[in-house]
Amino acid sequence: MAEAEQQSGSTPEDEASKGTDGITFMVPKKEISMVPDMGKWRRSQAYADYMGFILTLNGAVKGKKLSCEYKVSETVEKLLELLGTLDRWIDETPPVDQPSRFGNKAYRTWYSKLDQEAESLVSGLLPEDTRAAAAEIAVYLKESVGNATRIDYGTGHEAAFAAFLCCLCKVGALKEDDQLAIVFLVFNRYLEVMRKLQKTYRMEPAGSQGVWGLDDFQFLPFIWGSSQFVDHPTLEPRHFLDERVVNEQQHDYMFLECIKFINEMKTGPFAEHSNQLWNISAVPAWAKVNQGLIRMYKAECLEKFPVIQHFKFGSLLSIQPGKP
Repeated sequence: MAEAEQQSGSTPEDEASKGTDGITFMVPKKEISMVPDMGKWRRSQAYADYMGFILTLNGAVKGKKLSCEYKVSETVEKLLELLGTLDRWIDETPPVDQPSRFGNKAYRTWYSKLDQEAESLVSGLLPEDTRAAAAEIAVYLKESVGNATRIDYGTGHEAAFAAFLCCLCKVGALKEDDQLAIVFLVFNRYLEVMRKLQKTYRMEPAGSQGVWGLDDFQFLPFIWGSSQFVDHPTLEPRHFLDERVVNEQQHDYMFLECIKFINEMKTGPFAEHSNQLWNISAVPAWAKVNQGLIRMYKAECLEKFPVIQHFKFGSLLSIQPGKP
């Protein structure tokens, strides 16, 4: 079912603004309206930039624990404050009593706060000379927290948050030496807030494939989390099925944090409710798991029309064909 537009109160045509170096920023809009348009997406500069960003971070976290030492820049600290604000708004917006069990309507109240404040929140992250990009980048932040019409959340929303971080890198707010902090601090904090949203407002999984999907809500932490394990001296893929290992090691590995959340949210045999992950546990090496998950992410998320029809393109993530 096509996603209803989330109103931003503006149209891309009248929302172009120039940065000090002459770049014209624009409010991103949808460009993929029919299945044949998917070819435009695969050939686009946005696809090349987005996938390059995911793979760069995948390489940066390879073999590293969440507890390792890394630089924490001022922008990273501001991002954590922003996510802390979103978290606080959940506490200030308790669920309402309603007959239906899922999709608590209080989520819409929470979302409307973000809709109103997003541009100003993003503006505070940007260098002075790229403040004009705030309206463009804020769209990805708003898209990253779920859909206010259907009160659901899925891997397309997660991709919007990665796109948000990618745009912050493209305008110079985040630097190359922020890579570990982007995954281990910022993205991890984002996951915490999204899990709290999912639990508080009983959000539906967006476009869930049920037991045939990797996870109801996330994908990227499994990719980056498997990279953390590459060349680990003792932990093999089969070990994430061991509850003791999960409980002891989850604070160091994103993959295990995800498994712990699944174990908390689902009942019954793991092989039944998370069949794809169960299959992954039989792969002999983490490097193979990591490569397989990247292929799966492209096939199951980035090349699926129901996901990509909602992706928005602007000046920073452009629908124009990528440079050869």
